[in-house]
Amino acid sequence: MTAPLDVLVVGAGPTGLALAAQLRAHGTGFRIVDRSLDRVRESRALGIQPRTLEALAGFGVTDLLVARGNPAMRLSLHLTRRTVSIPLFDIGLPDTPYPFLLFLAQSETEHVLGEHLAARDVPIERGTELIGLEQRGPHVVCRLRARDGTEETVAARYVVGCDGAHSTVRAQAGIDFEGYAYPQTYLLADLDVDGLEPGAVHSYMSGGGMLFFFPLGTPAPWRMLAMRPSDAPDGKVTLPLLQGIADRYGERGLVLRGPVWMTDFRLHNRGAARYRSGSCFLAGDAAHIHSPAGAQGMNTGIQDALNLGWKLALVCRGAAPPELLETYGAERAPVGRDVRRFTDRAFVIGTSPHPVLRFARSELVPRLAPPAMRATALRAWVFRTASELGIHYRRSPVSVTGPRPPRRGPRAGDRLPDRPAGLHARTAAPGCWHLLLTGPPHLWPDQRIAPILAGREDLITVHLLGDGGPWPGVVQGLVRPDGHLGYVARGGEPAGLRAYVDRWLPIGPDRPAGVNGSGR
Repeated sequence: MTAPLDVLVVGAGPTGLALAAQLRAHGTGFRIVDRSLDRVRESRALGIQPRTLEALAGFGVTDLLVARGNPAMRLSLHLTRRTVSIPLFDIGLPDTPYPFLLFLAQSETEHVLGEHLAARDVPIERGTELIGLEQRGPHVVCRLRARDGTEETVAARYVVGCDGAHSTVRAQAGIDFEGYAYPQTYLLADLDVDGLEPGAVHSYMSGGGMLFFFPLGTPAPWRMLAMRPSDAPDGKVTLPLLQGIADRYGERGLVLRGPVWMTDFRLHNRGAARYRSGSCFLAGDAAHIHSPAGAQGMNTGIQDALNLGWKLALVCRGAAPPELLETYGAERAPVGRDVRRFTDRAFVIGTSPHPVLRFARSELVPRLAPPAMRATALRAWVFRTASELGIHYRRSPVSVTGPRPPRRGPRAGDRLPDRPAGLHARTAAPGCWHLLLTGPPHLWPDQRIAPILAGREDLITVHLLGDGGPWPGVVQGLVRPDGHLGYVARGGEPAGLRAYVDRWLPIGPDRPAGVNGSGR
């Protein structure tokens, strides 16, 4: 058996790759394995939310994702008697540099993240499968099988299952996966379509079914999503079947051609009973699966990974107490439940055969949707909900408000807004906490801040913002490595801040970064 790892990451989809990027940024010793021989080549998940783009920006990959993707700016809602074009991002979101939903095939997202890791000498061990694990004292002993059939035993302090809906880590850890399957069958295809206005999302809703076209670009111009009609024959998905659905629910003149990928699938709504068992953690689809409504799945998984990654890194390094890991489930399980609830409601409303909902889709939606979607406030609320910009951890033990909280601005547990513009760029360095100090600089002399930084100089970066911070007046705000505020207080007295860092960053690093290697 080789020397114990800090972390074994099982699964190299978007969630596992994001976790690997976070661990690499902290210099944590880890390996990442995946039983598949190659990354996905189909589009699969295709929407990247603003919060995910923000969270990945510190790794230098967001600009590449945006350059490869399509920030569709409007929705064409095709109703019974007319088509309504609805602008999606004219609502004004000054607190994010990415006020749009980016359409990009999952294959491209994985390619960008994989190239990021490769440039940092992190190998992705493909064709390597986890076949068993057992907790033995301080380590999890894992059995891995390579593509040639040889087996290897590996010990790790922690194992993270990013291995999807059929997670081996979840099964081996004895964590239940609770929920249900939807009765309908759905069809997906990446193809070209004649007759569609480019640069928009096209939605066809009727009492009998649903049909969507999303702009992709790669590996095909369009992603088609449709519900298989109840009278359609079962069996292989073919282009004539898809054309028949487009003729039935779409407009005349839509011609489907050049399919790159076609499949059918059943949807589930399930969640892990807990996100941790001993030294084993779950993230992404291993922890929660649901309908694709709102483009939430991949985004929630990536944000699971980035919440967990810095906590594992600091605990492995000895710079944070093991209790920090308990906050992962406390923070992310409620998010997973909310996403499952949100997507379930949207999905049922859009697909249920119940007569009342069929009537609503065929009669009420055509009448009410145009005036409702012209309401900027309503669209702003819908977009902020789907964009995941409003996710917060205010009830987390790591979210502490000092004795004099600011009257305005973000609170402890909130995501740090990019307000004023450029604040995210200043605090984007991965692996760091960022101490934001507002008000006159003379209130923050070195002798006041030095005791807080002692032994933590490579963990905390200080920013004197003057009057250019997200709060008015004199405020201390400590931003976690995932971009959420850990501590906020008003005034220049740092006693509360000192107590906070003594609790969650009690000692400086006790070993050099990169022990066990930067990627292995």
